[in-house]
Amino acid sequence: MPRTPATLDRFLTPAHQALWADADAFAQEEVLPLVERMESAPSRVDRKIARLMAGRRWFGVTVPTAFGGMQAGHVAKTILIHRLARVSGAAAAILQAGLIPVAALLHYGSDDQHAALLPGVADGSVLMSIAVTEPDQGGHIGGMTTSAEWDGKAWVLSGTKAHVGNSHLAGLNVVVARTAPPGARTSQALTAFLVRTDQRGVHVHRHTSKLGLHGFSYGLISFDRVRIPPQNILGEVGQGFDIAQSSSVLYGRPNLAAVSLGLHEAAVALTTQHVSNRPRYKGAVADLGVVRDRLGRMSARAIMARILAYHAVDMLDRGLPCDMELIAAKAIGHELAAEAGRDAMELHGANALTEDYPLERIWRDMQTTYAPAGTGEVQRIRLAQNLLHEHGHPGEETDHTQWSVRLAHLTRHARADPAPAL
Repeated sequence: MPRTPATLDRFLTPAHQALWADADAFAQEEVLPLVERMESAPSRVDRKIARLMAGRRWFGVTVPTAFGGMQAGHVAKTILIHRLARVSGAAAAILQAGLIPVAALLHYGSDDQHAALLPGVADGSVLMSIAVTEPDQGGHIGGMTTSAEWDGKAWVLSGTKAHVGNSHLAGLNVVVARTAPPGARTSQALTAFLVRTDQRGVHVHRHTSKLGLHGFSYGLISFDRVRIPPQNILGEVGQGFDIAQSSSVLYGRPNLAAVSLGLHEAAVALTTQHVSNRPRYKGAVADLGVVRDRLGRMSARAIMARILAYHAVDMLDRGLPCDMELIAAKAIGHELAAEAGRDAMELHGANALTEDYPLERIWRDMQTTYAPAGTGEVQRIRLAQNLLHEHGHPGEETDHTQWSVRLAHLTRHARADPAPAL
């Protein structure tokens, strides 16, 4: 079994290490042969990778074994996404996007909803999406215009959602809509609904190519007076804001940190190989001091990103307060990857600009981890709010109880410590 990085020893159990090796083998044997096909047709949605991952029950990595899931925890989830992203950002995106709505169902679903849906999630026959973002609102959840009105028998849903991960693969969608009249507080104005893609009035728009993540769909879905029975409310009426926010913090942020980390490491590995083999003067480009300085910075950034990503989800597995760590891992993970991507492109020179060389794809994919689950500005504002709240700053007296605390009884993953705490 390949050696995992020593910096992660305190986070990884033997089961984690076995999963790491399994994910690496899957990425090389099953995903890598499909990358060229995905890149050659940017507007095409790849369906095979999702089926292959479903066959391994990876969409059920955090689903309890009672429902057929792996119940492996958040470190395990990060391992799968991280190792896939080293080979294909699109494959990692398919998995991570399919896991965020699972969080909503796990944390807020009723016993009946769990019994009806989680077995299908675990075996991959039910692939989910979460639809929160809107074309004109972006990360401003409070500004959403998609609405649902009660007509006495059912909720009637109308509106449009954008950038929906796995929009063209999912058969079941968690849709957050406004259910309160104008003027209501955002925290009480939204409700989450379970909506099947094949319901009358649901329209998935034509998939178009994006800058990166070719093969992955993150598109537009419209809802035209879709009727939703009351039993398809997820959580309670008015709880949609909590569902969207908690799923984004506890799953979205660490998932995106893992995607960034995999792309980051892939860029470092490619660059190391390139400068080592590229002749210059009587040696290689890697023998030049200025190049070694760049390479050293790339290595240091990768170490930092790796520790940030795994430390945060290890805390989540342990049931510790860690919202800020999850947020920081996402924000800083992207920044570090973007800096490494810039260095990699410059050290490759004109070779980096050719479409038949993987670095060009990796760089494009890196750009896609900035906005989802909140831009860098959103993350930093949240970190600042928490810091000011801790110092008793006026105006920050509102409830700042972390989602990792509120839902610790659901997110905690009991396991033996792989190593003594440092």
